[in-house]
Amino acid sequence: MSKLKYKIGQIVPSSNVTMETEIPALFRARESIYPERFTFHSSRMRMKHVTKEELEKMDAQSDQCAIELSDAHVDVMGYACLVAIMSMGKGYHCVSQSRLHQKTVENEFPTPIVTSAGALVEGLKALGVKNIAVVAPYMKPLTQMVVDYIEDQGFIVKDWVALEVADNLEVAALDPENLKSIYKQLDLTDVEALVLSACVQMPSLPAVDYIENEIKIPVTTAAICTTYRMLKELGLKAHVPMGGALLSGNY
Repeated sequence: MSKLKYKIGQIVPSSNVTMETEIPALFRARESIYPERFTFHSSRMRMKHVTKEELEKMDAQSDQCAIELSDAHVDVMGYACLVAIMSMGKGYHCVSQSRLHQKTVENEFPTPIVTSAGALVEGLKALGVKNIAVVAPYMKPLTQMVVDYIEDQGFIVKDWVALEVADNLEVAALDPENLKSIYKQLDLTDVEALVLSACVQMPSLPAVDYIENEIKIPVTTAAICTTYRMLKELGLKAHVPMGGALLSGNY
């Protein structure tokens, strides 16, 4: 008999409140059509301002978080800060996932690790797209770093917009409804997918299906891609009745 109860672990920046809102919302939506049930468990790393210095200090705390969540025997862990990973150097999501997994092995409960940075890359690969556009809340230099990281993974970022909000709680307070007009600043010519939020702290879920229906190309976010990868790691169908094309069950 297949397992019906799963524990989802999240390694969360201390000031992030959106990851624990949007990812459970997607899993709860899935519960409306499938029998599996999920609980959510977090461990926090200190971070208040989205600067390279604070992100580096924060990332150093992720090992301890992985060990703590491993103590709870969670079934999968999601590292909930895309820009922290991407600011550490190109391809760093592979280093981070491997190191955190090793911590769970050493703690005698090997656990699959998903980073939102790696999940965004893998989600875009699953969609089979190359040319994308990106919306991010970060300051322009950090957004440029994110764009460079994504392009290093084989994509072309045709256009991007940075909302330039440095305080992480202010990022969480952004109104997702505003994205319905913000995305119109982008030139979507030849764009095959829109990353509506390249940040798991910037709320976007209420706007995703609306905008996807409007522009007729896949719309995704870091949180949606993280959910997709978590479901894949758990061996479950990545099908949720919301959250855009990637969670349609076709990928």
